[in-house]
Amino acid sequence: MKFQQDSKTEYSDIELLAPAGNAEKLQMAVLYGADAVYLSGNEFGMRAAAGNFTGDELSGAIAFCHENGVKAYITVNTIPRNDEIARLGEFVRYIAECGADAAIVTDIGVMGMVKRFAPGLEVHISTQAGVANYEAARMWYELGAKRVILARELSLDEIADIRAKTPPELDIECFVHGAMCVSFSGRCLLSNYMAGRDANRGSCAQPCRWKYYLREEKREGEYYEIEEHKEGTYILNSKDLCAIRFLDKLAQAGVRSFKIEGRAKSEYYAAATTYAYRGAIDDLKNGRPFNEKWYKEVEKVSHREYCEGFFFGQPKEPMQHYSDSSYIRDWEVAAVVERCDSDGNAVVRHKNRFRTGETLELMIPRGETITFTMGELVDDTDGTPTDDAKHPHRLYRAKLPAAAPQYSILRKEKKSQ
Repeated sequence: MKFQQDSKTEYSDIELLAPAGNAEKLQMAVLYGADAVYLSGNEFGMRAAAGNFTGDELSGAIAFCHENGVKAYITVNTIPRNDEIARLGEFVRYIAECGADAAIVTDIGVMGMVKRFAPGLEVHISTQAGVANYEAARMWYELGAKRVILARELSLDEIADIRAKTPPELDIECFVHGAMCVSFSGRCLLSNYMAGRDANRGSCAQPCRWKYYLREEKREGEYYEIEEHKEGTYILNSKDLCAIRFLDKLAQAGVRSFKIEGRAKSEYYAAATTYAYRGAIDDLKNGRPFNEKWYKEVEKVSHREYCEGFFFGQPKEPMQHYSDSSYIRDWEVAAVVERCDSDGNAVVRHKNRFRTGETLELMIPRGETITFTMGELVDDTDGTPTDDAKHPHRLYRAKLPAAAPQYSILRKEKKSQ
């Protein structure tokens, strides 16, 4: 089916799904506008490097989500071994008792266990399952899935075709932002082979980000550059996905949940990406054209060079960044608001050094971003005036340009140091 834009598409039921790697990231995602979050216990999730949640923490996290009108989806999307099965059944039963809204699964056996141990719990099929056609999507639905998270390699045409040929009750979710894996839908084998860390069990060592040279078999010690770059070539190093400029097209193709990657990334990343996509989605729902400020917003988080993925077919530009594997980090968090009165008199917690006279931005959850010049500062510990906030995690009193709720963020361009 050929994708066609449709101005009559209904956008009211679009869901923004944000990553929650630990309690702090969860809080930021919820406060900055997520409709739903995905998170994991200490086992069975695909991001072992994220902080994740213990049993009691998971219960509290789900309760916090529901108190704020946000859904909580629990990742159970590793490929388990026999010795994990007994624990897995107990975990599935536990997350259902905690009130989880869905389990995200890859393995068909895990899906069967969800049906057996928690028959009322929704099942979402992970992108790790590689759903790339309507027959696969339809089969998962017939087995009891409520949602499929499509393979990241699909075009808008293919997504529209899947939507047209599957039951309307089956929800379709896509990743719209974040890191891309060089392996098909994240099913990496390199990590296990090269580092002994199983990517399909949440412990990817990211060998696709390493430097590589060619070595001729019979010329020991002679290395050849794959491209002309003295530091070697990152032949597998994928760019990051950013679909914020064409969410309308994804919705018109049938996607109803827009997912942000990044459970192992920072609290600021969770806040800023959620904030930007929330703004873009709200504009879409209210009939407003895309505002370029939302793209500029996601440029202010740590990221690799952005690309549009496969949504418009086979990319004309390379999707690998060949010169290095470093992140673009042009902005940093200066402080986070602890408390603030209606006149903007605030106490903020230091994150990175900032000074009187510097230009900062105040990012308010579900509000505006305001550029201002930092005025006088007072060390909240002893009441001493200062023009240089340099002590890690210390509280400082500052005058802000507007009333700002707790967890509002003060940030600055690094070049302004």
